[in-house]
Amino acid sequence: MNFDASVYPYESHREVVYGRRGMVCTSQTLASQAGLDMLKKGGNAIDAAVATAICLTVLEPTSNGLGSDAFALIWTQGRLHGINGSGWSPAGLTRDELLKRGYDQVPLRGWEPVMVPGAPATWAEVHRRFGRLPFEDLFEPAIAYARDGYAVMPNLAAMLADGAKAFVPYKGKKLFQELFDTFFPHGSAPKAGDILKLPDLAKSLELLRDSHCQALYDGELADAIDAWSRETGGLIRKDDLAVYRPQWVDPIHTSYRGYDVWEMPPNGHGLVVLMALDIASGFTFSKRDEAEALHRQIEAMKLAFCDGKQYIADPCFMKTSVDEWLSPEYADRRRALIADEALLPEPIDVNCGGTVYLCSADGEGNMVSFIQSNYNGFGSGIVVPGYGISLSDRGHNFSMNLASDNCVGPRKKSYHTIIPGFLTKDGSPVGPFGVMGAFMQPQGQFQVLLNTIDYHLNPQAALDAPRWQWVGGKTIEMERAFPTAVVEELRRRGHDVVVKDDIQTYGRGQIIWRDEQGTLIGGTEPRADGGVAAW
Repeated sequence: MNFDASVYPYESHREVVYGRRGMVCTSQTLASQAGLDMLKKGGNAIDAAVATAICLTVLEPTSNGLGSDAFALIWTQGRLHGINGSGWSPAGLTRDELLKRGYDQVPLRGWEPVMVPGAPATWAEVHRRFGRLPFEDLFEPAIAYARDGYAVMPNLAAMLADGAKAFVPYKGKKLFQELFDTFFPHGSAPKAGDILKLPDLAKSLELLRDSHCQALYDGELADAIDAWSRETGGLIRKDDLAVYRPQWVDPIHTSYRGYDVWEMPPNGHGLVVLMALDIASGFTFSKRDEAEALHRQIEAMKLAFCDGKQYIADPCFMKTSVDEWLSPEYADRRRALIADEALLPEPIDVNCGGTVYLCSADGEGNMVSFIQSNYNGFGSGIVVPGYGISLSDRGHNFSMNLASDNCVGPRKKSYHTIIPGFLTKDGSPVGPFGVMGAFMQPQGQFQVLLNTIDYHLNPQAALDAPRWQWVGGKTIEMERAFPTAVVEELRRRGHDVVVKDDIQTYGRGQIIWRDEQGTLIGGTEPRADGGVAAW
């Protein structure tokens, strides 16, 4: 892969990092170092990824926890493997039950959106199949940080403050009190440099360590979740936990200008990235900050995303296959709608025609793209008393529309926003990449891939570059670093452009590429506290 920094007109915030024997990229530098420590102990990239993922439940609790879901793409033994670690809904979560409780949609907070945690089972399964170090070793950094405390970094402090503000309406309510006691023990959000200790979480991590994560599914932690759910009106039961297993799946892909871009199949919306690339492949992009190119890219993403949000669901319930969405006929039909003016997109009629991302690599050729999330900040807001387990609110993504493939139901996986990505060329791995941030994720990935493949930016420059986000209708949010003339031209074309400086709006990514010599090339998100740890 050739990089041409001269086409990048902005000053890079950080230098690209090179390594040879191993590399870990995350949004928290301490987590990157924990993963690198596993490599130096003789572990492989899989060990490093799992240890890093475990560590991030402590070091970025605003985004993920022991109640999280997880997905991973793993290059090892000469091929790419996928694992879907998204949890399913409790057997008691039905549309009728929600209506009986007075809801016309799945709420964002409380027990109703809580799904079975998938991340711990995924750690155990990934290690069982591909890990090298003793499983217990992978927990030690996270347990130490939870038990002894760590210094809060600036972006984490901002996210903690946002979390405290978001849950003000729930303060004083029994169901949410443990959230405040655990993460805001002194009555307010910890500030940058403050020491945050999570002793209850350390205890839970020790139970997971000693049981190969089974404690969460049929042991002490499962009993605690079941008891708290029964006491406070929840739907999840130990039976929902006991029968859950993550699934090994075949990744899906599309070809784009000589590269193969790989994503997880539904229920995740990585398919949206591939659909947008297929639409965009009919255009030529030579200059990054050109209004015509940005207009076409935005329109391609809008059309793909509009369809994805309408039709992606648990694959057991989808009526349209991945092959149909990745067909040339689909891309041609959608591309034909892109003209000089901004579209107000509508889903195609198929009948007629708060997240953390990390990546790792070792000197043996193994590479991992790994993502896990509680969804919206602290998720449901429910923390299991005495155990520090924050439960997700992923069920909020279900629809209440009976005609929807994604209609809420028991033991069902919802439409999912977290998506690890992977890039190959001519059958060989280039490397893992990802951009976290809910519905920004496919949009961030799309832009990072264009920066890399069309504009030849190195990993750090590809992440540094300013981003846009479609938020619905004709509205586009753009970072201020875009040239004013480009913003005004997009407005002239009918886009409702909002220039917004909030760095949390535009996602947070990580990249590791491997070049022809085997050199690892890493970039980390300038909009986060992250770092690249290289060896």
